[in-house]
Amino acid sequence: MARSVLLTGLSLTLVMGANMAANAQDAKAEPTRQEIALAAGYKAMFTCSGMFNGDKSSEQIMADELSNYYGDYVAPMALTGEAKVNEVEKYVSVSFADDMPPRISAWREHLGCTALPEGAEPDFIKNLPRVKLRAPKYDPAEVMWPKGDKLPNDPLAEDIDEEALDTVIDKAFSGGFKGGTTAVVITQNGRLVSERYRDDFDKFTSQRTWSVAKSVGASIIGAAQYKGMIDVKDKAGLKAWSRKGDPRGAITVENLLQMASGLNSDPAGNRTDAVYFGGGLVVQNATKNPLEAPPGARWRYANNDTMLAMRALREKMSNDRRYHTFAFTNLLHKIGMFHTVPEMDWDGDFILSSQVWTTGRDLARLGQLYLNDGVWDGQRILPEGWADYVAAPAKAQPPNRLGENAEKPGRGYGAQFWRYENYPGVPNDTYAALGNRGQFVIIVPSRQAVIVRRGYDWRGNYFDGPAFAAEVLAALEE
Repeated sequence: MARSVLLTGLSLTLVMGANMAANAQDAKAEPTRQEIALAAGYKAMFTCSGMFNGDKSSEQIMADELSNYYGDYVAPMALTGEAKVNEVEKYVSVSFADDMPPRISAWREHLGCTALPEGAEPDFIKNLPRVKLRAPKYDPAEVMWPKGDKLPNDPLAEDIDEEALDTVIDKAFSGGFKGGTTAVVITQNGRLVSERYRDDFDKFTSQRTWSVAKSVGASIIGAAQYKGMIDVKDKAGLKAWSRKGDPRGAITVENLLQMASGLNSDPAGNRTDAVYFGGGLVVQNATKNPLEAPPGARWRYANNDTMLAMRALREKMSNDRRYHTFAFTNLLHKIGMFHTVPEMDWDGDFILSSQVWTTGRDLARLGQLYLNDGVWDGQRILPEGWADYVAAPAKAQPPNRLGENAEKPGRGYGAQFWRYENYPGVPNDTYAALGNRGQFVIIVPSRQAVIVRRGYDWRGNYFDGPAFAAEVLAALEE
């Protein structure tokens, strides 16, 4: 059974209104066929994930997932067809050319949606990787936070100014810090002290993490390091770079985690559209760039570095079944992140630079794991000191942390986590998982606090995470 969701190019233009009109000046007047194909892939992918991961309505998907995207997609998006949803087989198709099959994104349990290669028919879906996982040993609904979703009835600590905290959260939802907030979850000393959601969201509503996924990926690699499956100090050892004399063979896993591979990532390291929704493969797209700086010497933000770090883990495991289940059995489900879905390409490489769908509570659990130095419910998940490792300043830093700029408020970089430095009201031991459209997981060890904020921000109206964190911390107990 298939149904068409009214996500036509015309509908999108009407919904996006003034914001997209402003962005339209960035778009080309005559999109190429490939640009239209990418736009159709975008629509198929985000509709698929929003519907089958996030359980969102077509109206929510149109308003949230398919709005305020990059301006260069406005014109080609208007030339794509409707998003047709096959609810039985759980895939979404979007046409882009009369002589080609539609772009298809297909969902599987635990693994979410995958963009099929251009030209693939629905029959291709049977070739996609799948995983079988054991059912949880407990019912999360009947277990107390943070392992489960049941909340205790004990009051907040006396040192928490509940009224002040509510005022800060009110400000977050009313636009006082800019952006469009969907969820806020705050914990301190392992207790969930406050949470709130947009009217059409609840504690089980997931959305895309964008680059917060990078920190999830680093956590998976940390869990693998604890198991002895990888050592971040070792060379990545990718087969694509194994030809004798290839200078890329010197790149270590740590270089990749610290955004210091030295690889070219033009035109922009945060635009890997071909892999995200174009149906391209990690192994084909992320491995092809040449070395243009010594490994470890230069910081440059690049989605490819994250994807390559995960690819290195896959190759070192040499067992796809183990690799595809490892994140769940050794990290996510062990700490109660049962509402988290990491997505992959059609060849089975996780795209953990961006494509994870999860809830605010699950992200708070991840933050709590780091406050516990990698221990959960008495069991070690991450290596001892891994939290300090990802939060420590890498040798190579973003330009805004160099020279005189280092004394100003700004974000430094660790290993797939950002560092908050010199922000008023925010301790300098604060580090964070950050993602596009306003995804924040702010970890403050000195205050034993985790601050999660989810949203759908857009260009020119980004949420002020450091200011929000400062006001939240002012309301929490010392």
